[in-house]
Amino acid sequence: MKYTQNILDKIEKVAEECRYVIRYERGNFQSGYCILQEKRVVVLNKFLQTEGRINTLIDLMPQLDIHFDSLTLESQKMYDEVMSLVQEK
Repeated sequence: MKYTQNILDKIEKVAEECRYVIRYERGNFQSGYCILQEKRVVVLNKFLQTEGRINTLIDLMPQLDIHFDSLTLESQKMYDEVMSLVQEK
């Protein structure tokens, strides 16, 4: 997978289609992100570059409550690709 802004946008869209809000903020994040489950908010370190943002979203995707059937076809393909990367790690 290439680390481009387009890929980042597609990964963000998967989370947004499941009603998660992704925000980029300053903070003391040891892992680069924070998940507020009840509010369905994912806060990422705004100082991460595109590659870091993509890797962080890939790492936390299994922790999110993603309903595969509610995703668009394009997002389903991206979700499958992300989950295959997670399983390889």
